Amino acid sequence: MGKTEESIEAYKAKRDKIKQMGDPKAIEKRHEAGQWSARERIDHFFDPGTFTEIGLFVKHRATHFGMDKREIPAEGVITGYGKVNGRPAVAVAEDYTAMAGTFGEYHGKKFARALDFAKDMGWPCISMNDSGGARLQEGMDTLESYGWLFRTQILASGIVPQISLLMGPCLGGQAYHPVMQDFLIQCRHTGFMGIAGPAFVKTQVGEEITLEELSGWKAHAVKSGQTHIVAENDKDALDMCKQLLSFLPSNNKEKPPRVETKDDPERTVPDLDIVIPDRSTQPFDMLRVITPVVDDGHFFELMKDYARNCMIGFARFNGRPAGIVANQSMQAAGVIDIDAADKMARFIRFCDLFNIPLVSFADCPGYMIGSEQDWRGILRHGAKLLYAWADATVPLISIMVRKAYAGAHYGMLDKSIGADLVFAWPTAQVTIVGAETAASVIFAKEIREAENKQEARAKRVEEYRELHENPYRAAERGYIDDIIMPSDTRKIINRALDTLENKTVTRPWRKYSNINL
Repeated sequence: MGKTEESIEAYKAKRDKIKQMGDPKAIEKRHEAGQWSARERIDHFFDPGTFTEIGLFVKHRATHFGMDKREIPAEGVITGYGKVNGRPAVAVAEDYTAMAGTFGEYHGKKFARALDFAKDMGWPCISMNDSGGARLQEGMDTLESYGWLFRTQILASGIVPQISLLMGPCLGGQAYHPVMQDFLIQCRHTGFMGIAGPAFVKTQVGEEITLEELSGWKAHAVKSGQTHIVAENDKDALDMCKQLLSFLPSNNKEKPPRVETKDDPERTVPDLDIVIPDRSTQPFDMLRVITPVVDDGHFFELMKDYARNCMIGFARFNGRPAGIVANQSMQAAGVIDIDAADKMARFIRFCDLFNIPLVSFADCPGYMIGSEQDWRGILRHGAKLLYAWADATVPLISIMVRKAYAGAHYGMLDKSIGADLVFAWPTAQVTIVGAETAASVIFAKEIREAENKQEARAKRVEEYRELHENPYRAAERGYIDDIIMPSDTRKIINRALDTLENKTVTRPWRKYSNINL
């Protein structure tokens, strides 16, 4: 055998050894727990035969604490690029079977390099998080590598979509990485994320709590609002990620991908004409409005378990992706509180960054009032919505379904805050406050002095309602572009999106707005 053949055989042996990640028994144990190996995740995610690995031979350099004798295949993280449903993407998959996927100097460098590559190419970057945490044996080199990754992903933010799949543990400083990405998909039974694990929490603050309670899916999908989608297992997480990517452009210079559809853009929905309850305080499910007007009834909802008084997600209109923001009166009457404001504002800003039109469905009695919300900063958090709408340059379409009161009028997108087109149903109640509240203030003395207070109050309430609590006065002033039949909502939205297809906005130069954070 010649030298060339020997070198090729040596290369193959070295490559194959690295790719054979982990103890077979460890992988079998993972399978029993419903988890795949890092390479199995990569294989399922990318179109067959399209993945090209980069950084396979990267190796740590630390020599302390026995690290010079350690073999960590591919530095515990697979990086590379390929095609997902025919479109290019970059992926990073941590391998828990390689020194528990611990995050060391060169692990971090590979991670950051992949994200830089994605930014330079204009491709989405997907990370599959599954790590035992910081590689303490490397000391300061490990600490510094976190900073490289954080800065890299922040500088890539708004340039390419970033999606994190929480498929295993992600604790300590490393947990900042997934929450700073655009979307986070968490595996229900195996994904854990937190600034510290239960043992450290007990040592430092004396609190006894399980990993599931502290860092599981309920902690983040329900309570903290940091998880966008809860997946049942690895396969479900990867499939959800592929579906999410189908709505997104590859980068901020492209429009979102339009697909063919057989769903008639001019289709009417007669059932919408009777969907609103007769009693204005009676809740109804906003999904009954959204689902029938979008293509094929498919609404890809995000953060459905958090701030359930509002709804966000993606859908298509005549094959065109759009972001949807809506109130949900089934929960707290659809009022905007701190959590709802945060949830909607960040989604609006993401859509604006990536050229995705936005459609708002409003049925909101206002911002939440009271000392608890005031002291926690409802004004500051509520202002995020105003910044998000006013900063946005994508097509903005507002559908006023029912209530559009007070601050919620512009918090849910009206003409004054930046809507391009505003449409209202005949059932819309568009005014500064409800008729009952207004009448009790304006005519307080008259009602108090009336012989029949109830009759006097009812008369003034009806008078105010007829004059102000309807969409016609706003339409007279041009604040509403048209009052439409609910059944025509789908075709009106499609026509509006066609009209706004090439919308352009020119503004004075600035770095960015000083949003209330």
